[in-house]
Amino acid sequence: MSDDQLEILARRAADGDAGALDDLLALIRPRVLRHCARFLPCYQDAEEACQDVLWQVARTIGRFEGRSRFTTWLHVVVVNSARQTYRTLRRRAREQSHDVPPVDLPDPRTTSVIAGSRLDFLDALNRLEQRRPDLVAPLVLRDVCQLEYREIAAQLGIPEGTVKSRIHQARTDLRGHLLQHA
Repeated sequence: MSDDQLEILARRAADGDAGALDDLLALIRPRVLRHCARFLPCYQDAEEACQDVLWQVARTIGRFEGRSRFTTWLHVVVVNSARQTYRTLRRRAREQSHDVPPVDLPDPRTTSVIAGSRLDFLDALNRLEQRRPDLVAPLVLRDVCQLEYREIAAQLGIPEGTVKSRIHQARTDLRGHLLQHA
């Protein structure tokens, strides 16, 4: 299915067409899972985030107004869900570490370059979000979701120049943090 057909299907679903919503969820699932896997190093975690995204889309599709492309709107939902899944997993791991005796579990940072890099990136994003939350969405939408500057500007409702500036600031901050912890 082409992106234009997907856009039409999304608009029908947003207008309350339950059949269109079912078709839309089935069509976007592989794409959503692929995007979640870009964030989360463990496939099962990516699947969990994917299910959360599909549930969010089903629950909030009525809010999709068509101001931007559906795929852009979907990227925002994917990013937020994947990052929330990561935060939840980190919190659970901390809580469980207090409930059980220490176990020598492999650290993804030392067992997999890719997994470790993703975890370092997510940690750096969380740190950046605490200090400068306005920088996170533009960076993730550009560098992870690979959206064009104009799409990001439309989605966030800010000028394209501001998008570019925020991405530059975020990259500079992340680079410094990641180099310190390398």
